[in-house]
Amino acid sequence: GTDLANELSGNIPTTAYYNRYYGENRWRALTVISLSIGQGEIGVTPIQMVNMTAAIANRGYYYTPHIVKGINGGRIDTAYTTKHVIPIDKEYFDDVIDGMEKAVNGGGTAGATATSVYMKDITICGKTGTAQNPHGEDHAVFIAFAPKDDPKIAIAVYVENAGYGATYSAPIARLMIEKYLKGTISNPALENRILEMNITDRLIKEALEKQAQSETNN
Repeated sequence: GTDLANELSGNIPTTAYYNRYYGENRWRALTVISLSIGQGEIGVTPIQMVNMTAAIANRGYYYTPHIVKGINGGRIDTAYTTKHVIPIDKEYFDDVIDGMEKAVNGGGTAGATATSVYMKDITICGKTGTAQNPHGEDHAVFIAFAPKDDPKIAIAVYVENAGYGATYSAPIARLMIEKYLKGTISNPALENRILEMNITDRLIKEALEKQAQSETNN
């Protein structure tokens, strides 16, 4: 129901979906186990990922994403101001949020994968991701919200063909979260690194190196 142009529907497979493809109850745990890490038949768009992140930050509800926040002298369609409660018990959200906090703030001993996002004065909760791409280099993904206990922003960053989420997407999210919440950037060196990065040139260089190595081996 979003008013963003060209948005596609996603796919979260149900029992009926698997029965249709495999036959009534002819599929097993191994058929669906990859769904737990976002693979298999799951299909989502970036706006759906960030809306899921907002639902986690809100501990169980979301609003339909829309472009306009307010109209002077006018009213927003109630379709975009109606709270939607998701059918997951609230007791489960604290564990998920604590895990997302540790991914950023937990350090190496906690298995943190997004330490580059850490900020002293803003508690960011996030999750790195790598979207496998059969047509080339993997895509870098990062979702986050902040601050932890009084969320003001949820964000999803996808960088095509960039590889790991922690390397590219997470730093971009950190900069955007800080700019949104504080209006300034406290780490200009990180900002400059992101502004100056050129993934296309890196990919071309790596492809040429692989080609040269292959020719040497042959």
